[in-house]
Amino acid sequence: MSTTPTDQSDVEETRFRDALRRLPVRVWIISLGILVNQVGNFLPVFIVLYLTERGYSAGAAGLVLGISGLGKVLGNAVGGYLADKIGRRWTIVLSGVTTAALTAVVPSLASLPLIITVVGLIGVTSQIYRPAAAAVLVDAVSGKQERLAAFGVFRFAQNIGAALGGVIGGVLASTSYTELFLVNAAACLLFGVVVAVLLRNEPSAQTDEEDAADGQGDKAVGYRQALADRTLVRFLVMILVAEFVYIQSTVGLPLHVSDVGLSAGDFGLLIGLNGLLVLALELPITGWVSRYRLEYVLAIGNLLIGVGLALTGLMNNMVLLAATVVMWTLGEMMSTSVSQAYLGSLAPPRLVGRYQGLYGVAYTIGTGAGPLIGGAVYAFAPWALWTLVAASGLLAAQLCLPRRRAAAPTVEQPDS
Repeated sequence: MSTTPTDQSDVEETRFRDALRRLPVRVWIISLGILVNQVGNFLPVFIVLYLTERGYSAGAAGLVLGISGLGKVLGNAVGGYLADKIGRRWTIVLSGVTTAALTAVVPSLASLPLIITVVGLIGVTSQIYRPAAAAVLVDAVSGKQERLAAFGVFRFAQNIGAALGGVIGGVLASTSYTELFLVNAAACLLFGVVVAVLLRNEPSAQTDEEDAADGQGDKAVGYRQALADRTLVRFLVMILVAEFVYIQSTVGLPLHVSDVGLSAGDFGLLIGLNGLLVLALELPITGWVSRYRLEYVLAIGNLLIGVGLALTGLMNNMVLLAATVVMWTLGEMMSTSVSQAYLGSLAPPRLVGRYQGLYGVAYTIGTGAGPLIGGAVYAFAPWALWTLVAASGLLAAQLCLPRRRAAAPTVEQPDS
């Protein structure tokens, strides 16, 4: 008896639901940990307000953010190396404990150089856990459905934590920044404790003998081996371009909202719509797209983000702007969990941490450079930014597509 396409789609979605139910305990532990961590992740959001209220200039606050951004790039690279070298569990614990200690001292820092130094170090330590956490998920599951389910649950926990953290942080900031940073430190420490106590039986870390056998005796060689993978490099370029496009939702969009006579409250409603849609629909949409080839899902997702954001420049009222938000949010929901699940399928077992670390580096560079470039281009001409966004979205979509293999040369048979 033949299976119709609809029947096959139903089977794939059933497999995704089954994969959710069968997820190993390790996936739920790391998702619980990231929920706790995100609930208390206040410093990146409130550091600018904290500094300006202490009398520092906007330029000084921007310098602190810039140094923190550079630290985040380094933190992902270091975290990827440590995840492969000393293991996922202890890398996460190291990140949580050191970030907690550094964050707790921020309110007592009296000079700008000290603040820059400590916040820069927090940028490093706060990112070290990311490649390791993603590697835990890759280690724990096998197969496309399981990877998508694991990263879907992980991202759902991140989104819930970020939503709760925004509310709690706002309340704490209105009363005491000291309490804000201490709660942030406590959340980081609790994340480390949860992982240290509950996350057991992980794959063994790579030994020096295995490093030598693999030609990975140091960090540079390990990353050099990873970057020799052309598929990975293409993926990383795609991530960098895609994040430049997506971050314009926090740069070009608010500038355009202001230019067409709408208020900051209107912009808040648009971003709230994005957050509500992601919380309600991302996991079901991940299950729906799991039936398709992931490269094509990523391409369509990036195309929707690029087109949706580019159309922002043509809209001048809330209804039309909300329609564009729905479009690029759909692209976000299609591509975000899928991208890391797809990356998990590319990584050799001994390089999972480094692959995820390089993903973090590309992601951080894209989100860091995006506001600088986007703001400068918008100041030159708004239409230029939206044109650049459209072109970049098309490029990101094209980079997702599988490369065509060169046709094998035909050999003429000699005349008999």
